[in-house]
This record gives sequence, structure tokens and C-alpha cells, in this order.
Amino acid sequence: MSRPKCPVCGKPPEPAYRPFCSKRCADVDLQRWLSGAYAIPAVNDETAPPDASDDE
Repeated sequence: MSRPKCPVCGKPPEPAYRPFCSKRCADVDLQRWLSGAYAIPAVNDETAPPDASDDE
């Protein structure tokens, strides 16, 4: 079984920064979250019934 790697650079993780290998990689990942790089794009479903809140 292969060991997990740092999701940013692929190096083996350090216990203090797990799952990352360093504070730098942890900060890079945090910046990606804060900037919206990991956002899932929304898709409008035109076949769905309208919400009850739309009636007001």
C-alpha cells in the first residue's frame, strides 16, 4: 500500500503538518480555499420546481 503524500507538492507528510509536508504547503492549501480555487461551480436545474420562498 502506498503512503499518502502531501496534496500540494507530493512529498511525504510531516506529522506536525499532516497531511502536508510543511507549513508552506499548508498555507498554500489554505490560500486556495480562501481564494475560491476549490469552489464547486453551481448549475441551475431548470426542471426543479420553484421554491416556496419564490411566491412572496
